[in-house]
Amino acid sequence: MGLKHLHLTLENWLTPHGAESRFMSFAKQFIWFGYLQAISCVFPVLIFLSLALSSALHLGIPRYDLLLIVCILAQVIMYKTGLETRDEVLVITMFHLLGLIMELHKVYHGSWSYPDQAYTKVFGVPLYSGFMYASVGSYICQAWRNLRLDTVHWPKTIYAVAIGAAIYLNFFTNAFITDLRFYITVMLIIIFWRTKFSFRLHDKVYYISALLSFVIIGFFIWLAENIATFFGAWKYAYQHKGWQMVTWHKITSWSLLVIVSIIIVGQLKRLKESRGVKKH
Repeated sequence: MGLKHLHLTLENWLTPHGAESRFMSFAKQFIWFGYLQAISCVFPVLIFLSLALSSALHLGIPRYDLLLIVCILAQVIMYKTGLETRDEVLVITMFHLLGLIMELHKVYHGSWSYPDQAYTKVFGVPLYSGFMYASVGSYICQAWRNLRLDTVHWPKTIYAVAIGAAIYLNFFTNAFITDLRFYITVMLIIIFWRTKFSFRLHDKVYYISALLSFVIIGFFIWLAENIATFFGAWKYAYQHKGWQMVTWHKITSWSLLVIVSIIIVGQLKRLKESRGVKKH
């Protein structure tokens, strides 16, 4: 009740009024946007706090096992408190499974590793690692709801699903054949060139290019990845002798992964909406 009251108080205080200057209205909208983004990042923030604390504290339990417990408890609490809906939990679980499958492949081929010991490691991959991908899904679901996102000129389902599948599969096939990332990116630009996301701040609607949003989110996840590797969540081959900044090309990888995540969420929401229309 206290958090809900605080949320409503902030919303009321940050709602622009006609008598205010343009600068003040813009400032309020900007702060409100930042606040909505922040509360959409609850699960990712919990993971990074856990990474930081677990690197400094030793509680008599393997670190990766502790992180798994924390992630599961966080999801249970978020669901019980209404921060996440049942549908969102199911979507996040899907991201967790897709992430684990990718982790098993990448670790097997030496792309990165998890050096610490743990009881909950399978073929060198700790089970908590899937929650790193699930946290991206959690952010997308939360932001979609908090910012009341909608899509404009969303591609036909066959195109969106095909490009999403191609991106995901390329993360696996590039270990055996030529990396098709360049060609996939070209097709992606063509398919999503006209697509925009609309979001609402109070009574105003804003628009942003889908392609630009993919890159921006990918960049911030890359920054988060630097923090994660600094705290030893995982290590790339070039980080075993000491931490180094994650290479810039990973921004592309994360942007592509974000696209897969957004396509999944977007398609599921469109499917749910179409079923709702049919029922009426």
